Order: sequence, then structure tokens, then C-alpha cells
Amino acid sequence: MKIHYSLDNFDARSPVVTIGTFDGLHKGHQLILNKLKALAAEKNGETVVFTFYPHPRVVTAPDESSLRLLTTKDEKTELFRKQGIDHLVIYPFDKAFAALSYAEFVKQILVDKMHTKCLVVGYDHKFGKNREGGFEYLQACAEKYGFEIEKLDALSVEGENISSTLIRAALQSGDIKKANHYFGHEFTLHGTVVEGKQVGRKMGFPTANIEASDKYKIIPGYGVYAVKVELDGRKHKGMLNIGTRPTFNKNADNRSIEVNIFDLSEDIYGKKITISFVAKIREEQKFPGINALIEQLKLDRESALEILKNS
Repeated sequence: MKIHYSLDNFDARSPVVTIGTFDGLHKGHQLILNKLKALAAEKNGETVVFTFYPHPRVVTAPDESSLRLLTTKDEKTELFRKQGIDHLVIYPFDKAFAALSYAEFVKQILVDKMHTKCLVVGYDHKFGKNREGGFEYLQACAEKYGFEIEKLDALSVEGENISSTLIRAALQSGDIKKANHYFGHEFTLHGTVVEGKQVGRKMGFPTANIEASDKYKIIPGYGVYAVKVELDGRKHKGMLNIGTRPTFNKNADNRSIEVNIFDLSEDIYGKKITISFVAKIREEQKFPGINALIEQLKLDRESALEILKNS
């Protein structure tokens, strides 16, 4: 997969293009990419995904603090790579780009720079200044500039249209299984191991405190989770607690992330870590004393191992 951060020297064979933020690259997005690949094969063309960085709301609403992303730029790039896309355009989203009308975007970007032969869009596609670029408008542009256009319907699972908003809600409530079902892959969180208070170590359950790699990365709801951990190229099993630590915390919503990695006792401060969420074990709760907490942690470990055995 070729990655482009500008279109100055962009070159693709009969480009079949789709546009969007693709946050999470969930099953609905994957439906669009599958159509993109099928059309490219028919036309002897190449697949092109046009996305942007940073997220538009960072530029258009810089004072807003509610932005939560399912995937960081790096995570999304890797997911596109796994999908077998030929070209990924990560276009710089700035105030000048935000001010483009859809007519200007189509003419200057899709036609003049990318030489689009076919455009594939989702059912809810809106783009350009004031989100004016709907499907009907695009059809008129396609006729004017001589490219084809395909629109895909929403992907419905159990009566619900899959969307990034729906998945965010599932994660915020801690419903990892639902989120993963809609993703078509496990929710992952990349971060760095930072120093904590080492309370867990004293109880026999040492935990690594995690700082997410992106301040906008969504953190699942409070509770205890069964997780898979990748560290230094090795894979481990573990259990993870999400709580609140308002002081010295750079994670979204001031959530603390502490993972107990099974069968690992070495010092891992400062190391990069990838956590894949498999299922929620229980809600966060208070205990009458340290012994009650330790007994519960033993039960949590057994639950996590049972869940991960079948993962």
C-alpha cells in the first residue's frame, strides 16, 4: 500500500476512490472497501482511500473537548493495509481545506489531481463546507466531469445500522463484545507504560499503568476486562482495570488504565504496548478491605483466563 500525504505527484491506474474519516474501519466501512476492490478489479484500476488528518473537528471546533476516536491515525493506516488497499491518501486537514466547497473539492481534488474514474460512497455521505456534498449533488458532478459513482446502503446488524457512533456508545458502556462484533476485529489501544503507585505489586498483582498514544483515543467504560497484550513482539494474556485518576493523567476523560500481564514480572516502564480488548469481566467496585480485593482479583484472573482460552 502506498501512503500519500499530498497529491503533488499522485499517480494511480484508473482510480476507484472512496472518501471519509473511516473512524474504526468497522464492518460498514469494510463493505465500502470490498465494493471498492471489486470495482477496481472489474475496471483494471487501483483502489484509493482519501482520508485526512487531523480529524476535521480538531480544526473546525478546536475548543470542543468531546472528540473521541475509535482509531488513531497509525491504527487506521494499519487496518487499511490489512484490507489490501492500493493507495491511502492522508490529506492535511487545515482551515483552507475546511473552507473548500464541495464543488471545489470535486474539481480540484477528485478530478484535476486524482483523475477519479469511479467514486464509491456510503449511504450517509456528506462532505465539504457545511456538509453540502450529498449523493444527489455528487451524481450531477459525476455527469459533468465524466466519472462513475456508486452508493452503498447501510449495513444493518440485528436491526441496527452499524456506525462509528453506535460503536462508541458500546465502548463507553463497556460492551466490548458488541463493539468487537460491529468492528469485525478486536478494539485495540496503543500506549506507553508509565510509572504508577505500585499498589498492585504489593498485593501480588503488579499492574502496568498505560498512557494512550493519542489524547483523543476513546477509553472504554469503567470496569475490569479480559485483554490480550503485545509487548516487544511477544503476546501475553492479562486483565485490565479502567478507573479514574484525575491527577497527572493524559488519557481521555481522565481514565486510568492498569493492566496486570499474566506471567510477566520484568520492568517495562517506558515501553510501547498494544492491548486488545476481548470481554468485560465485571463492573468496577469498592471492597471492604485489602483481603477482599485480593480474593476478587484471584477470581478475575480465573475469569480472564477462561475467556481468553476461547479467544
